[in-house]
Amino acid sequence: MPEGHSVHRIARQFARNFVGKRLAASSPQGRFAEGAAVLDGREALSVQAVGKQMFLETEGDVWLRVHLGLYGAWDFAGEILVDPTIASANGRMGQTNQRGTDLDEADAILDDAGENSLSSIGAPRRTRVHVRMSEQTKELADDDAQWPPPVVGQVRLRLMTAPTLSPLAGGPTCADLRGPTACVLQTPEEMLATVAKLGPDPLVGDPDEGEERFVNAVRKRQTAIALLLMDQAVVSGIGNVYRAEMLFRARLNPHTPGRDVPEELVRELWRDWVRLLAIGVETGQMMTMDDLSPAQYRAAMASRDDRHWVYHRAGLPCRICGTEIALEEIGARKLYWCPSCQA
Repeated sequence: MPEGHSVHRIARQFARNFVGKRLAASSPQGRFAEGAAVLDGREALSVQAVGKQMFLETEGDVWLRVHLGLYGAWDFAGEILVDPTIASANGRMGQTNQRGTDLDEADAILDDAGENSLSSIGAPRRTRVHVRMSEQTKELADDDAQWPPPVVGQVRLRLMTAPTLSPLAGGPTCADLRGPTACVLQTPEEMLATVAKLGPDPLVGDPDEGEERFVNAVRKRQTAIALLLMDQAVVSGIGNVYRAEMLFRARLNPHTPGRDVPEELVRELWRDWVRLLAIGVETGQMMTMDDLSPAQYRAAMASRDDRHWVYHRAGLPCRICGTEIALEEIGARKLYWCPSCQA
C-alpha cells in the first residue's frame, strides 16, 4: 500500500501543476463519471495530504478525496513542474543520509520497482507514461509525444490542465488515477469530518501537538504497538513497511501493549516518524537505514533489498545480530521483526 510519503509527494505535484488552473475532468473507466462531470471546468484552489489521503479543493466548495488503498496510483504526463522539495530521483544525497555521511551529487538512481518515479506515484510500479519535466529534472519524453496521452488500462479519473502562455506556469499536465480505494466528492464539512477522524501527520499542523496526540493515543491503549502504528486514527501515514522498520529501529517488541511502552520510547517513535517521513517525501523511497557508505547508499537507492532492516527479509539473518527474521500475520497484515533485537 502507498504510505504517507507517497501521498505527500502527489499533493506537492498537484500544488505545482494543478492549483490555480482550470480542470478538464473525465472518467475513462466510467465509474466516476458523475463526479468527473461536477469537477469539469472548475478551478483547483488548494490541495493537502493527510496521512494516506489527499484532498483537492475546487471552486464552488467541492472537494475531491482520494485514498489510494493497496493498488492505487496517480500517473502524471505532460509538462511537469517538480516541487523543489522533491528530489528528482535519488535526492540531495548529503541531506538524505541522516548520519552525516558526505556524499557527492550523483546521476539519478531509479529504484528497480519504480518506487521513486516522478511520473507514477502510488503503488510501486515501473514508469508507464512519458513525461516532459522542467529544467529541474531529466527530460523523459520526445517533444512530439502524443497529447493528450492515450488512456491505458482502467483510469478512474483523468484530470488535465489547459496550455498556458506563461513559461513559469508550465505546459499542459495530465494526471490519471488508477485503482483507488476511495475517489469521492465532499462538501467542506464532510472533508473536515474526514480529517478529524485521522491521527496526527508530522507534515500537517504543529508537529509538537501531533506528538502529544500520538503519545496520549498510544499510552492509554492495551492494543499491541504493532497494531497501533497501523491505526490511522492513532497516527497518519504509517503502513506495513514503515511500521516494521520503526519498531526495529526502536528495538521494540511489536506485541508490547501501547500502555506498556515507556513514554520516552513512544516519543522517540513519533520523532523517528518525523525524520523518516521527511526522507520519504524528498527521495520517494522508504529509506530506513543509517550509517551507509556512499556505495551502500547508492545500492540502497536502487534496490529495496538494500535499504530496509527487516521488511521483506523473512528467513534472512538480522543485519545486527544474525537471528533469522520472523514473519507473522497481525491485523491481517504481514509483520517482519527480529525476535532477538526486539525481544
